[in-house]
Amino acid sequence: MSLISVEDALSRVLASVETPVEIEHVPLAACAGRTLGEDIGALRDQPPFPASAMDGYAVRSADAAEAPATLQVIGTSAAGRQFSGQVGPMQAVRIFTGAPVPEGADTVVLQEDTERTGDEVVVKEPAYSGRHIRQAGLDFRAGDVLLQTGLRLDARHVALAAAMGHDTLPVRRKPRVAILATGDELVRAGEPVGPDQITASSLPATLVMVEKAGAEAIDLGIAQDTLESLEDRIGAAQDAGADILVTLGGASVGEHDLVQKALASRGMDLGFWRVALRPGKPLMHGRLGSTLLLGLPGNPVSSLVCAILFLVPAIRALLGDLKADEDPSEDAILGADLPPNRERQDYMRASLALQNIPLSLARKTERLMFPVATPHLVQDSSMLSILERSDALLVRPPHAPAASAGEPCRIIRVGRFC
Repeated sequence: MSLISVEDALSRVLASVETPVEIEHVPLAACAGRTLGEDIGALRDQPPFPASAMDGYAVRSADAAEAPATLQVIGTSAAGRQFSGQVGPMQAVRIFTGAPVPEGADTVVLQEDTERTGDEVVVKEPAYSGRHIRQAGLDFRAGDVLLQTGLRLDARHVALAAAMGHDTLPVRRKPRVAILATGDELVRAGEPVGPDQITASSLPATLVMVEKAGAEAIDLGIAQDTLESLEDRIGAAQDAGADILVTLGGASVGEHDLVQKALASRGMDLGFWRVALRPGKPLMHGRLGSTLLLGLPGNPVSSLVCAILFLVPAIRALLGDLKADEDPSEDAILGADLPPNRERQDYMRASLALQNIPLSLARKTERLMFPVATPHLVQDSSMLSILERSDALLVRPPHAPAASAGEPCRIIRVGRFC
């Protein structure tokens, strides 16, 4: 099977997501990081009544159009304790921020523009109708749709939903993503490492990325390089109702790579297994019944790059995100000279710094500063220390010509996904 492009691979992965996961209603306090499943309209006006925007006195503007004006104070309106009477001629009500403006009053005079003596207040500045009053519905009206489906919810959206009158929200169920590391050479983090073993660093990293993407990560642990062990763990993923099964390692062709064989024995429909990218060529995709399969390379940097490019978009598609195929890259400036690229799309680990840009470019981009991406000298995809120091992946298309420092380039910020 020949190499396919990154774009073609992503298209095939997303095409295999048949429908988004179902919707469930959860309390507002449990909505952080969840994906909204329906448009949400306001159930009430906000504010629900004309409210004072400042501390002061609620008066009739006609009574204080000329200053100074002496008015009789007939009561107080505070938040949660409104004045129930009506403001008549030459009367005033002491009012505090957020309190309902009493009937009869059409303006609020600032506290600093008055002088209080007993039950009288002197208005020292002319009053104008409508000053310092938040009219009912100023923020939004009942029926206004303010939260759209597909939104990734945070505290701002929860606050708005509460003000709109909702105590629960319809959100997409978290997709269940089962993650299985493979290989006799692997041990879990914290366990003793033998002379021919390494720590399975990709396993906890992928678990973290899955949770950050808004899914539920299911840790299947490490399978040994035997058909029995692999088939047992694959069955565990199916028993857990996984929407996606991610394998780490064992997807490429080799004497000891048994993952494809184990999946085939369970009924896998193979889509593709080699993509023209660096790092991450041995990427496998398929389906196992209703479960989407992604076989990521065992190399930790390669698996992270493939997770950014394919796993996260698949999760977004399951969450109903219509922009799951959106290009995650952005403009930057190259910080070092680069040789021509070969036939695979390259994702170079790079550091970012901000730099002033020429005025001619600033006029086109409406930005005065741009990120400058400088690739690390060592691009060994096994080196996690370099990955940790990398802010971005510098994207180089297949057969890209040599490039010089200062030229435009495209980057993907890894912090968005990790």
